[in-house]
Amino acid sequence: MLKSLPSVSLRPYAKDDFYLLQLANAPDMTRYIGGPESEEKVGKRHERYLALQHHATDRMFSIVLPDGTQAGCIGYWEHVWNGESVYEMGWFTLPALQGQGIGTAALKAAIAAAASDGHFSHACAFPSISNLPSNAICRKAGLNLVGECRFEYPKGSFMTCNEWRVELGNG
Repeated sequence: MLKSLPSVSLRPYAKDDFYLLQLANAPDMTRYIGGPESEEKVGKRHERYLALQHHATDRMFSIVLPDGTQAGCIGYWEHVWNGESVYEMGWFTLPALQGQGIGTAALKAAIAAAASDGHFSHACAFPSISNLPSNAICRKAGLNLVGECRFEYPKGSFMTCNEWRVELGNG
């Protein structure tokens, strides 16, 4: 029996969302992407996310549940992959809300938003091959597994990821 996805909305990332980045900057939340960042780096990330409100192609959102609870963040940004400009997608769901389909619902909503933006024909996600929950979210949200790849994140550090891809219908 298929479980229905929860209702979520995506709200543009705002100044008051800094606490979400702070909560996500924990060892259990960052183990697949190199570990926690310094408070200074988290602050710079916050400023970058705020600046995306004025960017032509890149977006960052807060994931909001119907009762107003903020469940995490999701976004997409231009990335050149194998010579093609695509949207790279990234997200996190706060630990207390994981395993409820929120990440999948948010990724589906972000894919729809990226398709509506109309800039690129594909979106990709690159979760670590060890990050089983994020790989499951990609599969459940309708992305297609292309295969394993080496991906640089954070800058200067390479990891083995799965490349997931979805057509946005803008090509």
